[in-house]
Amino acid sequence: MQIRIYFILLLGFAILSCDEDSKVEKEIAKVEVDFTIERFDKAFYEATPKDLPNLKSAYPFFFSKHEPDSIVIHRMNDSLQHEILQEVNAAFKDFDNTREDLVSMFQHLKYYDKVFSTPRIITLTNNVQYRDKVIITDSIVLVALDNYLGEDHRFYVDGNIPAYLAKNFKKEQIVVDLADGYAKKYAFQSTRKALLEEMIYFGKLLYFKDVMIPFKTDAEKIGYTENQIQWAEANESQIWSYFIEKELLYSTDPRLPNRFIADAPFTKFYLELDNESPGRLGQYIGWQIVKAYAENSGDGIMKIMQTEPEEIFRKSKFKPKK
Repeated sequence: MQIRIYFILLLGFAILSCDEDSKVEKEIAKVEVDFTIERFDKAFYEATPKDLPNLKSAYPFFFSKHEPDSIVIHRMNDSLQHEILQEVNAAFKDFDNTREDLVSMFQHLKYYDKVFSTPRIITLTNNVQYRDKVIITDSIVLVALDNYLGEDHRFYVDGNIPAYLAKNFKKEQIVVDLADGYAKKYAFQSTRKALLEEMIYFGKLLYFKDVMIPFKTDAEKIGYTENQIQWAEANESQIWSYFIEKELLYSTDPRLPNRFIADAPFTKFYLELDNESPGRLGQYIGWQIVKAYAENSGDGIMKIMQTEPEEIFRKSKFKPKK
């Protein structure tokens, strides 16, 4: 009888929580945002030398005062630049779906940060410098579209970009990368020396995505395939046991972030299961710890992003899924 009452109470709390989430999302949907997606990539592709003064006037931050016009004109006529721009134009004929994602993300940001100001969105190309796919400032967001042409695009295959990175070079990940960039602007902690501190830092970034882009799947938020997120969920308890048994959580061994946090084709436990695992499982566990803290503390996202990792860990009372 007691067990039955317990499950009824649990069900009741779950329904109340869902109702509350639904109310919040309805309020967020009413938030007004206004922005324009400016296609600098397209404008540059279509420009002639006589258009250069207008381009410089509209986008002064893309042109160095010390660079003569002749160099810019040479770039306009460069065959490789034309090829990149052609591929981008073919892949991004319109921005309707991406714009919907951006509207929703900005609505969430404005709801949770009352002083947030919607920026200009400017698209460009950057010769597939994939470590700088997006750049975020207070007033301008830059998105390099040649990094979102699809994982099998010849630019990535011929450029020998590792497949574990290229799998996220698709337009659906634009808003995920932007949310990640914003998360880094809000995140703070006084130290990131121990593995646990790194895990929780990245856990904060992922939890930020839970709040700001809830329309994306967990796999998309962390950049996993569906099979990889399922593997992480199924093996959560074993992963956590490994960290505990090897006494890694408070270790400051500089090799640990490369094994458990950094982008990689798999996580380096140095066990037979390594090749089955996705990379960055330290981030995944950090995410679960921050989620548990959020549920137990009731703290809002902005406070969580500023909370020190030890407090998050202690109050999370984290227990892995069995």
